[in-house]
Amino acid sequence: MSAGTDHSHNHGLIPHSHHDRHGPHGHMPTDFGKAFAFGITLNIIYIVVEVIYGLLSGSMALLADAGHNLSDVLGLAVAWAGAALAKRPPSAQFTYGLGGSSILAALLNGLFLLVACGAIAWEAIGRFNSPSEVASTTVIVVASIGIAINFGTAMLFIRGQKEDINIRGAFLHMMADAGVSAGVVIGGIILFYTDYTWVDPLISLFIVALIFWSTWGLLKEAIRMSLAGVPQDIDVEEVLKALTDLPGVSTVHDLHIWPMSTSETAMTAHLVLPGGHPGKRFLADVQKMVKERFSIHHITVQIELEDEEAEICETNCG
Repeated sequence: MSAGTDHSHNHGLIPHSHHDRHGPHGHMPTDFGKAFAFGITLNIIYIVVEVIYGLLSGSMALLADAGHNLSDVLGLAVAWAGAALAKRPPSAQFTYGLGGSSILAALLNGLFLLVACGAIAWEAIGRFNSPSEVASTTVIVVASIGIAINFGTAMLFIRGQKEDINIRGAFLHMMADAGVSAGVVIGGIILFYTDYTWVDPLISLFIVALIFWSTWGLLKEAIRMSLAGVPQDIDVEEVLKALTDLPGVSTVHDLHIWPMSTSETAMTAHLVLPGGHPGKRFLADVQKMVKERFSIHHITVQIELEDEEAEICETNCG
């Protein structure tokens, strides 16, 4: 005897619509399409300015920052595409929809940034061996503009950075860029008062360290999600305890929790109730509890009688 409840189908117990696309905090994900478009356009214009003045001034730090900003533009575009695909409704081939595309987007974002790290580091090390004069005033002015642009772009994503790893990635990358631009300004000021040409490539290496630091956590989480790992903010032991503590439940098995996208999580579980099926209200309460405590919105629960557990395990466990 079994029963289930989730957002994808209805067993006659609790009506749900699969087309409800909830974020992890119980509301519809915000549409950041305009923010992505504005941020990408603004940063492309700034990249062109950085490249021009980086070449004219001989600043490796400006060119390095331009390369980093280019990787962020690519990252924003990929994140935008992933977010758009994740909104598509389920189909016969993709019964959960295309939410997983946002996980792939986050993974690609991390890889883009690692490639940028390698390229910038290679150029900076080469500049140590053959330093050149840098127009410090130009560097200071252009990088100062970068602080304003990157910080302004980051603010476009501040509302959603706690909901979605894609949005958080965009926010953190832009904030990191603002910090990087500040570092370039500091380097320009040092060059203005000294002839320490090695400061410019040193700033470039600092940029690499900052990019790597800001990206590593996101990359690890993206890999974890792509392998259907339990989302970082969910403790499986706590979920197991919460289900076991439900009235009438003796044991819980076949508990699985995985990300459907960067903002949606699914769960399945078998609950053994020796007293028999508790009825509709029990399943509704389970769903409400799991949503409120763990922000899991796609839930499938199977109810088993105590004498069924051994039979099922004998068949499925080997």
